[in-house]
Amino acid sequence: MTKLISKPLELPAFVAPHRVFMAPMTRMRAASPGDVPTDLMVEYYTQRAGAGLIVTEGAPISPEGKGYADTPGIYSDPQVAGWRKITDAVHEAGGRIAIQLWHVGRLTHETLQGGKPGVSASAIDFDGTVTLKRADGERYTAQCPTPRALEVSEIPELIDDFRRAARNARAAGFDMVEIHGANGYLLQQFMAVTSNQRTDQYGGSLENRARLPLEVVDAVIDEWDAAHVGVRLSPMIKFGGLDDADGMDMGLYLAAALQERALGYLHLCEPDWADGPELDSDFRAALRKVFSGIIIGAGNYTVAKAEEMIAEGFIDAAAFGRPFIANPDLPTRLFDDLALTEVDLPSVYGSDVAGYPRGYTDYPTATRR
Repeated sequence: MTKLISKPLELPAFVAPHRVFMAPMTRMRAASPGDVPTDLMVEYYTQRAGAGLIVTEGAPISPEGKGYADTPGIYSDPQVAGWRKITDAVHEAGGRIAIQLWHVGRLTHETLQGGKPGVSASAIDFDGTVTLKRADGERYTAQCPTPRALEVSEIPELIDDFRRAARNARAAGFDMVEIHGANGYLLQQFMAVTSNQRTDQYGGSLENRARLPLEVVDAVIDEWDAAHVGVRLSPMIKFGGLDDADGMDMGLYLAAALQERALGYLHLCEPDWADGPELDSDFRAALRKVFSGIIIGAGNYTVAKAEEMIAEGFIDAAAFGRPFIANPDLPTRLFDDLALTEVDLPSVYGSDVAGYPRGYTDYPTATRR
């Protein structure tokens, strides 16, 4: 019987040949200084061009949006040129690729911020770490400092950074952009009551806490259009010091708002991969009721789970993360029931040696049975 994940899917911006998408995954292989995409990254993404859609690793929209070593940005001309090499190669190989627009907020370190702390909705101490790099290339983990609260006067500039990033993404040849509103980063820090204790128009009520994410969405849509914009959300996730235990209402509120905007897709990062609760069918049904567009499910997905969720109508495609790291031809393997290679966990987040391919571009393709 033909698997549901192998069937084409019509998105507002294009038709995906199947429903096995590549999830965004930080890999920390950009060139320093400048956080410019490299030729090794061209090879990595081109190897995985068989995905129904590639969603790239998060790309900081500004220097202030960076929280980890060697993450490729989307705010400078050299970065745009580096990404253009990637999109051209992926398109030449028959693929489609979206870039994830990222601001980490408080999940950063003073060494990346000119000696200053990161920004967040509120100046709340939290338990979070990021991966950095010493001058000799050695990777290490550091505790994030207490952030400072973003001033209301700074918010227009932040929104303009997202707008500029979308403009740069178009110039770089991407098929879509995805706004990162998940995994405990800046936009979700505004959404969650545990990280947002503001008393101005960006805090307090659910509507106020959703204000900044929706202003960002509107700016990016205005820069491109709704069909070419996706949003990633992760209601109830526990990540980076954030506990979004009461995030169900926020997730449904934002999904309804995105439905009104006819968004290209909603990318649901499910919380159980990060010690959060497993989403139940009641939430999935409520989400589908308020958002009738394309829903991508992600988070420890297997073929069986993807097939079940698509059959139930809860999602339209499934995004796979670590399996795509270790299996560049993952769709073929899943469609043909071929064995999967296990990911080499120590090499997931960068390498102490610049340009070193181990655990990045050296995974084999499958031998057909």
